Amino acid sequence: MDPSKGTIGDCKELMLSLRDFGDIWRGKWKIQIILYLSINKDKTIYFTQIRRDIPGISSKMLSKELKELEINRLVSRIVHPTIPVKVEYLITAHGESFAPVAETMILWGLQHRKLILGIIAALNQ
Repeated sequence: MDPSKGTIGDCKELMLSLRDFGDIWRGKWKIQIILYLSINKDKTIYFTQIRRDIPGISSKMLSKELKELEINRLVSRIVHPTIPVKVEYLITAHGESFAPVAETMILWGLQHRKLILGIIAALNQ
């Protein structure tokens, strides 16, 4: 869909979809979590591993973010009836569909960082 050739109704639909996107991906942790699960999709990943491997995230925040990702069908979980209970997390096919978006965001971020660092270096000369 070319946003520049739409109607007012199309524009409203585009704005709603952007709001939905923002609602799902708001914050600094969800994208990191989904990328972590995507990179490790062929491994068994437990809650404690995610918390350990994503620096700075608290257990409370990780739990909250994983629940929201699960509600949005981006992540699924398997509860293993062990003592203590172990919960395994997997990226869904819908979650995997975010990979190209994340890749584009990463490339943009790298280019932006290079631009800003170049400006800072020029100002410091």
